[in-house]
Amino acid sequence: ITVLMLYYHQMNKIFKIFFIFIFNFLLMTSQSFTENVNTNEKKIKIGLLVPMTGDNADLGKQIIKAVRLALKDIDNNKIEIYPKDTQSDPNKTLKSANELENIGVNLTIGPVFYNNLLYLDEVSNMTFLSLTNKTKDLPKNVISSGINSTSQINTIKKFIELEKIKKSIFLIPNLSYDLEVLKGIKSSKIKIFKEYNYDIEPTKLTKQIEKITNYERRKQNLIDEITRLEKSDDPAKEKKIKNLEKRYTLGNLKFDSVIIADFDENLKSVITSLLYTDVSPKDFHLITLNQWFDESLLKEKALQPIYYPSINKKNLEDFEEKFSKEFEQYPNYLSLLSYDLVGLIYYLSLKNDLTDT
Repeated sequence: ITVLMLYYHQMNKIFKIFFIFIFNFLLMTSQSFTENVNTNEKKIKIGLLVPMTGDNADLGKQIIKAVRLALKDIDNNKIEIYPKDTQSDPNKTLKSANELENIGVNLTIGPVFYNNLLYLDEVSNMTFLSLTNKTKDLPKNVISSGINSTSQINTIKKFIELEKIKKSIFLIPNLSYDLEVLKGIKSSKIKIFKEYNYDIEPTKLTKQIEKITNYERRKQNLIDEITRLEKSDDPAKEKKIKNLEKRYTLGNLKFDSVIIADFDENLKSVITSLLYTDVSPKDFHLITLNQWFDESLLKEKALQPIYYPSINKKNLEDFEEKFSKEFEQYPNYLSLLSYDLVGLIYYLSLKNDLTDT
């Protein structure tokens, strides 16, 4: 089962801090599981809404392969999967959902994309385990099973409590998912010293980080201290001045951790701006959202140590190896979530003793 963990990375060392189970809907769907069994054939019917044609067909095909792999590993003919095409279109998604409902399916994995959820509240008797990581304004019968901001921030909250971190600042880009992050902050009740929104344009970003880190004041502190020592009668002033000249700033930061809600090159730009303002990850806790073990990020020694919530790394590697061996191609991450969802449904079916219903 996919779990969410916080990982600490320094060069090639991965240290598991703790984990939190991200699927918090066990009780919410138990009734759906019970109703999902055909009492004559004693089958568990699961729908699968994915793009099988159109621009995202390759993604859909990989998800179907992952579900096939899960069924092979479970090796129980009580489970039946019914794939239907969404064509990445909300109207087609609704039509396919209605077709699933007509054959007695009331629990469905998918759809993949948030915009395909648009009309699913019209199929009120079905529960959809969507692969989206968005949680804002979901239809009542849709559960976000992606690695969303709320589950990640809950994990970060536990890490902050574990490490006794007192003053965290949260940096949020002015991008389309900023409201999702704010919802996660509110839902998790994580204690934040200050929140800052930033512009991803490099020049504006650097200016904003300078202000957030009080860079000009700390830089002036260094100049003032060197000047003071030069005028002083301190017998060790030359040595002290020489040491100070190796520095760029002087003065403590007003925070002890930075949480950055960004990814890929944008994330690197933020961290680079922090380094430019003489704020090193060695001096505070640098925390980000899930990076899926981004090697380009982890190989940057200047950015270490870095902490981030993620799924279990070994489980991910085991799945990738199994998938590649079976299908001779590398899986995408949504395939792993699909694989886990089938396993989760099967596990709950056993817990609810569905085959004896």
